[in-house]
Amino acid sequence: MESVKDTFFTRDRDFYKTLFRMLIFVALQNVIAYSVNMADNIMLGSYSQEALSGAATVNQIFFMVQQFALSIGNTLVALASQYWGKKQIEPIRILTGISLKLSLIVAACILFICGCFPELVLRIFTTSPEIIAEGKSYLMLVMWSFALYIVTNVLMSVLRAVGTVKISFYISIVSLIVNVGINYVLIFGKFGFPEMGIRGAAIGTLVARGLEFLIILVYLLRTDQKLHLIHRDIWKYDRDLKHDYTKVYLPAMCAQVLWGVSVPMQTAILGHLSADAIAANSVSTTFYQYLKVVVLAMSATSAALIGNTIGRGDMRQIKSEVRTMSVIDIVIGVILGLALIALRKPLLSMYALNDNATALAIQMILLLGIVMMSMSYQMPVSFGIMQGGGDTPFLMKMNMISTWCIVMPLSFMAAFWWKLPVILVVLVIQSDQFFKCVPVFLHFRSYKWIKKLTREEPQEGQ
Repeated sequence: MESVKDTFFTRDRDFYKTLFRMLIFVALQNVIAYSVNMADNIMLGSYSQEALSGAATVNQIFFMVQQFALSIGNTLVALASQYWGKKQIEPIRILTGISLKLSLIVAACILFICGCFPELVLRIFTTSPEIIAEGKSYLMLVMWSFALYIVTNVLMSVLRAVGTVKISFYISIVSLIVNVGINYVLIFGKFGFPEMGIRGAAIGTLVARGLEFLIILVYLLRTDQKLHLIHRDIWKYDRDLKHDYTKVYLPAMCAQVLWGVSVPMQTAILGHLSADAIAANSVSTTFYQYLKVVVLAMSATSAALIGNTIGRGDMRQIKSEVRTMSVIDIVIGVILGLALIALRKPLLSMYALNDNATALAIQMILLLGIVMMSMSYQMPVSFGIMQGGGDTPFLMKMNMISTWCIVMPLSFMAAFWWKLPVILVVLVIQSDQFFKCVPVFLHFRSYKWIKKLTREEPQEGQ
């Protein structure tokens, strides 16, 4: 029998090859997706401040749409990856059908709310009539891209569950080129096209989302050899699989939305501080978000891989793989955190900030570099390994307690009651990235998060 020392890290070379291949492609996809938003902001910012603010307001709505889409996709990954580990294809198709039906329901609700009450929705984020007018013009077109995004995310998620990630990367490249190209032509009225301003940006986003959906649909029809997803099984009704999906989805959705709602509120807290603090936070978080895509990629990759291993049922391999991934998470966090800290001055030299804003930005980047190190452990382990292992109730409880019982009350008190210095307010807002490491580590070491979500035999439709 091998000792604990011998089996602490997995010796499976295929595991390392698959892990880093998926990590690289998913991270690049995330970088490109983030760059699309950056390009939109730069072009709209150079067109008019009201157009930029209007689009930014609508992006707050899209951020919440993303949370619902991610919860649907992550649930599908948790279940489908385990069935893929068992090489059972029919349940994966049925689960994809369940996800698509739920996506269409969510999309219909979003379209109804945005289409019937656009000004009411926008007033949640701003009271400026000019920004609301620009935002409404943008929202009435771009809301259709929300529906396309939700459905496309489901299809990308099921492919990720079975280890197919290159197509998502290529789709992101095409989306970036198309979106930026159309935006440039229609926002500013180039090459004889009319100058459409913010509506031009909305058309660019809508066309790009439509193209993403068409590409992945054609891929599934013509190229995919793993799932043959376009099959009558996808619409088959299965009561047991629907029950399994709902059991995982509800806490996953709550965890994602609870966290998602807190983000704009935290941004709003910082928005009520000084102008220098707002500028410093904007600059520092831009760099932070670019590096954070690697952490998000590790979370997505971990979820798919651990689901496959649980599906195969090798408990010893599960433990060695998750220990390996948790150590890799720590290493990645240290590298990213040190890189952010080391590059703070060269990065800030690209911005024309006053001395006070620059000093605040340096302090924030130093703090976010440390935050990155702890977040790079707790996020891939909780949202990656544990969610991929099927333990979504733990995430829901942890987010509810940490975000809404600790961080949010303390953040409001730090900013408006105690009136602490800006850097201490930021520290309080980011504090959950530190203390969540403790419950995550303890729960991780218990291995109680390993949930077998599959059934012994593919279920017949009822």
